[in-house]
Amino acid sequence: MSQSARSRSDVRLNARSLPLFALFAALASAVCAADVTVRLQDEIDAAFRAGGGTVTVEPGEWAVRGLRLRSNVTLLLKAGAVLKASRNCDDFDVLRNDAVEPLSEEEKTGWPEWLPVEKRPKGRHGTLNACSRWNRGIITVYRAHDVRIVGEKGAVIDGCNSFDPKGEEGFRGVHGIVARDSERVSLEGFELRRTGNWATRFFCCRDVSFRHLTVIGGHDGVHVRRCDRVTVDGCTLHCGDDCIAGFDNRDVTVENCDLNTACSAFRFGGRHVRIRNCRAWGPGLWPIRNSLPMEDRAAGNDCQGKGRHSLLSFFTYFADLSHGGLRFEQGDIVIENCTVEGAQRLLHYNFSGNERWQKGGPLADIAFRNCRATEIEMSLCAYGAKERPLSLTLENCDIAFKAPVAELVRGAWVEKLDVRNVRADNVRGPLQRSWGGETSLRVEKLSGVSAEAVQAEAPFKTRGI
Repeated sequence: MSQSARSRSDVRLNARSLPLFALFAALASAVCAADVTVRLQDEIDAAFRAGGGTVTVEPGEWAVRGLRLRSNVTLLLKAGAVLKASRNCDDFDVLRNDAVEPLSEEEKTGWPEWLPVEKRPKGRHGTLNACSRWNRGIITVYRAHDVRIVGEKGAVIDGCNSFDPKGEEGFRGVHGIVARDSERVSLEGFELRRTGNWATRFFCCRDVSFRHLTVIGGHDGVHVRRCDRVTVDGCTLHCGDDCIAGFDNRDVTVENCDLNTACSAFRFGGRHVRIRNCRAWGPGLWPIRNSLPMEDRAAGNDCQGKGRHSLLSFFTYFADLSHGGLRFEQGDIVIENCTVEGAQRLLHYNFSGNERWQKGGPLADIAFRNCRATEIEMSLCAYGAKERPLSLTLENCDIAFKAPVAELVRGAWVEKLDVRNVRADNVRGPLQRSWGGETSLRVEKLSGVSAEAVQAEAPFKTRGI
């Protein structure tokens, strides 16, 4: 690639650019990971110091440890380039000793191991500490701007199912691409494979995009929290965990994506979210890895024939307490022109208090328009908050259940239920069964279910009566 200005630097990593001993080591053993990583990082740093530029990785398999990508730098992976990550999670603590853009001593204070929510010191949220073990990634972007990772067809970043006994759930390794407090960051065209934790983990970022990205196996595909102006377009996410996840996001567009998972297609919360022209289908091609025997997780085995593969939900609401509070009310979520096949649930929103990942704040409103769902196993779950009841819209939708269900929608504190031109198949009860609150029904052209709301008497359960 030609230089765009004298202040910019374009450099390449290829076989000829490596010292001969490093080339032989790269071909023979993962011991060379340090050598390749140092060379790549030096080239990234040189481009950054020159005001920006492109670092090109030529075809070949390159063993790497952790890398830090900086402002105004593009990492270009040529067709056939494979960055194969170390399985040693201690190889990815890249921020602590960075001399080019050094962190403050306070930023360097991180948790040495993952702590579940119930064991964290009061007021402490380990996900926010830059140097915490859980925040490590194969490539890290921290307080940077105008950063791109672009891959030609066939370019791969392979996480090798890294294993960390000090990690989340006692086994999860490093994430794929980690970004924090950054803006104008884009990922495009390459494949992220078998990451030890989430394939992408973006926190507190603005103007970010994921275009034509492929995620295979591993854990979450695209995970964004407290991010503004997010675009996910044309991605293929065949994940072991949630395809698209996060909460407290604003101005999000997801479209033209193919979603397959052993968990939820969306585990999401935010404000002004548009999901269009997506297909979600199950069962998952890859198992959720916490269902595998520990020996398989430790060995990094793929285990496509083991564990749980069920697609749990198309859309599960998400708003946990890990960040100490939401920036704004979650809502204005519109899902349109989507197809769902073989999910246990179409919608799972449960603010009753027994779902730990939904306690951060209620959902105000969500709408499904021009959607088709088949082989669904359970009723839509819509349990809102008494202080902030839910508004739910179903318009121009076909919803077919695999076996008879007792109602189309079950839950509580649904302030408005707007149903227009909806066909339901295999419902043996009312439109809504409620465990609390009065619902204003607006029904036009409903078939396959009676247009009534019934108050429940039995204790609330998300499944069955």
